[in-house]
Amino acid sequence: MTDSKGFLTGVVDRLQAARGWRRRGLALLLGALAGLALPPLFVFPLLVLGLTALLLLIDDRRPPLASFSAGWWWGFGHFIVAFYWIAESLLVDAARFGWMIPPIIGGLAGGMALFIAFAALATRALRLRGPAKVVAFAAFWVIAEWLRGRLLSGFPWDLAGYTLAFSDALNEYAAIGGIWGLSLLTVAIAAMPAVLWESPLRLALAACGGAVLVALLLYLGGTARLVMADDAFVPHTLLRVVQPNIPQTLKWKEGQGEQNVALHRQLTIVVPGIENVTAAIWPETAVPYLLERNPKLRQWLGQAVPRGALLITGALRGEPTEGDPQRLYNSAEALDHDGNLVGSFDKFHLVPLGEYVPLRSVFPFINKITPGDVDFTEGPGPRTLTLPGLPPVGPLICYEVIFPGRVVDPDNRPQWLLNLTNDGWFGTSSGPYQHFTAARLRAVEEGLPLVRAANTGISGLIDPYGRVLSQIELGKSAVRDLPLPAAINPPPLFARFGGWTLLVQLLIAGLLVWWLARLDPRRDRS
Repeated sequence: MTDSKGFLTGVVDRLQAARGWRRRGLALLLGALAGLALPPLFVFPLLVLGLTALLLLIDDRRPPLASFSAGWWWGFGHFIVAFYWIAESLLVDAARFGWMIPPIIGGLAGGMALFIAFAALATRALRLRGPAKVVAFAAFWVIAEWLRGRLLSGFPWDLAGYTLAFSDALNEYAAIGGIWGLSLLTVAIAAMPAVLWESPLRLALAACGGAVLVALLLYLGGTARLVMADDAFVPHTLLRVVQPNIPQTLKWKEGQGEQNVALHRQLTIVVPGIENVTAAIWPETAVPYLLERNPKLRQWLGQAVPRGALLITGALRGEPTEGDPQRLYNSAEALDHDGNLVGSFDKFHLVPLGEYVPLRSVFPFINKITPGDVDFTEGPGPRTLTLPGLPPVGPLICYEVIFPGRVVDPDNRPQWLLNLTNDGWFGTSSGPYQHFTAARLRAVEEGLPLVRAANTGISGLIDPYGRVLSQIELGKSAVRDLPLPAAINPPPLFARFGGWTLLVQLLIAGLLVWWLARLDPRRDRS
């Protein structure tokens, strides 16, 4: 048996021999470095380093708990870097919520790290070597990503596949396999160098060469899809997206609401060409009032758009319609020129602690971060709105856009997606960039154009291939008039079959693991 040797062999030996806090510290550091591969930095080589080292720490010569521990500490470091931006929202009112930064970020990172820890433990249990071990780990990783997107309301933020979003061509595989398929390939490719220390040289070089070939095919296939793309636009449709850039410290400040609404209206009418606009679009909670109870406000707002056009804005909605609201909704509402409400949508995936307090009766001392004592009520789920003069639209408010396969009504597919968000909570951190990246991948998966209106950014237009056609940068006040790209017809494979594509990819990965395990001459070693 001839193992690959080289300068790094001694480093790997020391890594695998590390014990106690040295081992945990190394795993923490490697996971944190791998977090720099996420948007907006996209330092992909650090993901290769981090995942390769994690595979080497999953060692069947050590007790199973050692692999579980390595996975957890790696994940903890990774998610601390990935989720640090949440602290920005808690610092908007630091006197009330600053104390929550360590438990929320630490608790969230620690909880998400459990998924990587269990993936590491499952990989250790199979006692595989070489490329079979890498592919098995990639499959367990993706199962873990799927689970963390669903358990306890779900939080599928910063999935591994998003590290490839620096390339439009690489994104295109999401039309077939979704972001989970991209994650499966990303982890397998990035972790494959681990075989250089765990397999005979010939098999190791073949495996690494195969990983490079898969990456090349991903790029070439995506490039071909983009070259053949139909760049058609919906005729006679022009959308005016308004990004006011109101700091979060002023957005909910008492007495500031009227001024903020007036700023949205002024930005809408001051730019020449409003007479050609089909709809003006304002971000999440641009109107912090109950529009259904204020006809004068609706009329004043409706006059911002020409007759025959619409104003689509984020707003609050209350039920019942008279008296104090018993239920409060974070909504998107559409008004015509005369101020008539012609459509509304209620956010269905609420942010824990942001819009409601889970187990409020158990934690009465905790307040939600958004103003007010009333928790928001969730809407019924994804809906398609049919609005006058526009193709059917699928609204998504804030982070609803991060959930793969759960952004459209499958029984009534829209022709475009509309994402209204604030993101002012997160300043100029990585959060808004990561949020925008997730929106791009939903467009690819569903084969639908996506229009995004954000308070402080990033607003823009994404075509059904995930390409950014227009963008208003983070922290800028601007208005853009955007044509609407046509949807892909028929829809992509992922849009038609959703999670079934993941199951097929995992079955293929399982067969590949079985075949690769048979190729390794050390498969019987215990």
